[in-house]
Amino acid sequence: MNQDYIKPNEWSVIEEGFEPSRVCASESLFSLGNGAMGQRANFEEEYSGKTFQGSYIAGVYYPDKTKVGWWKNGYPEYFAKVLNAPNWIGIRVKVNGEPLDLFTCKKIEDFKRELNMKEGWYRRSFRATLPNDAEVEVSVLRFLSLTLDEVGAVQYSITPLNVNTAIVYEPYLDASIENEDTNWEEKFWEPRAIEQDRDEAFIVARTLKTHFYVCTFMKTSFEIDGKTVTPDTKPHITRDYVGFTCEREVSKGQKFVITKLGGYVTSLNHDIDALVPAAREVLQKTCTLGFDGLLEEQKEAWAGIWEKADITISGDVKAQQGIRFNIFHLNQTYLGKDARLNIGPKGFTGEKYGGSTYWDTEAYCIPFYMATKDAKVARNLLKYRYNHLEKAIENAENLGFSNGAALYPMVTMNGEECHNEWEITFEEIHRNGAIAYAIYNYERYTGDTSYIPEMGLEVLIGIARFWHQRASFSEAKNQYVILGVTGPNEYENNVNNNWYTNYIAKWCIEYAISQIKKVKQKNPADYLRIIDKTRLSDTEINKWKEVADTMYFPYSETYDVYLQQDGFLDKELISVAGLDPSQRPINQKWSWDRILRSPYIKQADTLQGFYFFEDHFTLEEMERHFDFYEPFTVHESSLSPCVHSILAASLNRMDQAYAFYLRTSRLDLDDYNKEVHEGLHITSMAGTWMSIVEGFGGMRIKDGYLSFAPKIPKEWQGYSFKVNFRNQILKVKVEQQQTTFHLEGNTALDIKVNGSTITVQPHNLVSV
Repeated sequence: MNQDYIKPNEWSVIEEGFEPSRVCASESLFSLGNGAMGQRANFEEEYSGKTFQGSYIAGVYYPDKTKVGWWKNGYPEYFAKVLNAPNWIGIRVKVNGEPLDLFTCKKIEDFKRELNMKEGWYRRSFRATLPNDAEVEVSVLRFLSLTLDEVGAVQYSITPLNVNTAIVYEPYLDASIENEDTNWEEKFWEPRAIEQDRDEAFIVARTLKTHFYVCTFMKTSFEIDGKTVTPDTKPHITRDYVGFTCEREVSKGQKFVITKLGGYVTSLNHDIDALVPAAREVLQKTCTLGFDGLLEEQKEAWAGIWEKADITISGDVKAQQGIRFNIFHLNQTYLGKDARLNIGPKGFTGEKYGGSTYWDTEAYCIPFYMATKDAKVARNLLKYRYNHLEKAIENAENLGFSNGAALYPMVTMNGEECHNEWEITFEEIHRNGAIAYAIYNYERYTGDTSYIPEMGLEVLIGIARFWHQRASFSEAKNQYVILGVTGPNEYENNVNNNWYTNYIAKWCIEYAISQIKKVKQKNPADYLRIIDKTRLSDTEINKWKEVADTMYFPYSETYDVYLQQDGFLDKELISVAGLDPSQRPINQKWSWDRILRSPYIKQADTLQGFYFFEDHFTLEEMERHFDFYEPFTVHESSLSPCVHSILAASLNRMDQAYAFYLRTSRLDLDDYNKEVHEGLHITSMAGTWMSIVEGFGGMRIKDGYLSFAPKIPKEWQGYSFKVNFRNQILKVKVEQQQTTFHLEGNTALDIKVNGSTITVQPHNLVSV
């Protein structure tokens, strides 16, 4: 049974009633981020119950030494992990000498959390009776600024309800934090300096090994019933902690408010020796605006994001809440300002997967950022991979490849592979294909023909070299094969000839060859530079072509489908419908041995290829493969429902498409996979966006045109979305009887709708 405590609401995520068993899940769901930093929705006051404390800074990581039972040649030395950063939100609270702790309170009433996605803030409120019988009303408002992205703000108020009360606030900074996810229980931080001056405090700490310097800072102010008070404060400083206490007698009914501004400045953006001055400068800017001014800027910044990115759904509140939740967290995680950064599968909401970059970015996230922002944002994501090309070549060399062959990492922070499960690190090599596909996808959507000659062609050459060397010639088959791989379905390891891997390898080589010819013709100076740098010859290209032309693909004449891998039909083919529900999810109930021998598919594998390359196949072929593989798919990857929703919509299976859409859009809100306490599934959220725009909207690029084949679930009255296509904003509104198009811009745009070309004039509605 899925969780169902989140209240349906179009613009907010709302929880009512306090339940300790769901604290960790809510800490994930109500997380905040601004692209530069983020934090779980931990309580500001102390909480002695089960909690997962987490604050994170983009780009700051620690190389946690690899821990495996049996070391294999080629293993990376470490797993790069996003770091739980020093805590700046903390405010200890005492009421008549009793610590405020929701886990020990006698009674908690009217508990409510709200994450306002429209305006980008998080509020929590409750009434509590403490063990000493003091009754208080508490309200907390918190946000992380989009405009000053090194700053967050908390406004925390307490109102005594039954007696006059001595209230003590102790705002603090704490650098003694530890990661939930650590191999050796090492300390990741060492404090370097602490300063405290009246209402301001600073801790400079350095990460061990990587030596990132971070100054965590805070500044506080106090009010009673709207009037500023300047209380005496008592500092409390240890090696890795700085705080100060402020005590006031507060009459029954009076509201005592602390406003706390805090955040991080880092050596990624400032000189190491100037971190505290940089923090003071940030605080000065923040104080000039004040809490209310900063909040107004926050609302305006989010309004600007929603103006381009919003998707509206009429007649289905849960579906509407789901898509906005996904779009909101994608924007909290990555805004495209810094080409050094990328998108971790958990974003700033948890530590699973190390917070590093996966192939998810290229396969799922780039379409969202291309269409909801400008081309520069997606270009930065591709530039990230170009900047890591030398590391990708080193990664391949570590596995025995040569001549500039590049294997992009499964998991990385700085371009080095840091994933240490052999069946993934060595075998899940299809990730290389997603990066080449993203380059292709980017150019055809944006029309930017400069990326490939400037950067992308070198990446494509490195990837093609890898596939050429990774394929083996089988004399028995008289074809090239790719042995010992793990495809997208991670429930099959060390298999031969995974169809998706073989197919994308062939495509990568052919695409690289076509782009070499194109650059030679249209960008001769870049061509000569790249040929000189890579030492590429026609002889080598011909060897690549031989591999692509004679690649082997397993096929079943009996079922008339491509086989997921050579041995798939050797399995006992019992569909998911025949599984005992008590055995689900199988990744939590079964041994790995049993999973590997089963036919069950974690996520789209062969169907991932049909999603990427649908133009290569007929609709009948897609339908045949969908009907064969989907019944064996357990959808225990967050990346699975979105692809199946898009394919089901293409096949006009709208009930299935809608069911898969609800599952992907509410994967975390309803906790389908029973793991939301570990953090949210950020990269699959981009797949949710694709489920609507590419699935129901049928958006594609065909022959250079933006193309649509709109469909609508029967549960909806209508839906709308906007896409930025080559610097023109097109709004698409789909209703049960018609689809309308509205263009913001100055020049007409030709688009295809259900195969026919129509012209949309600026600021005119066109109905189909």
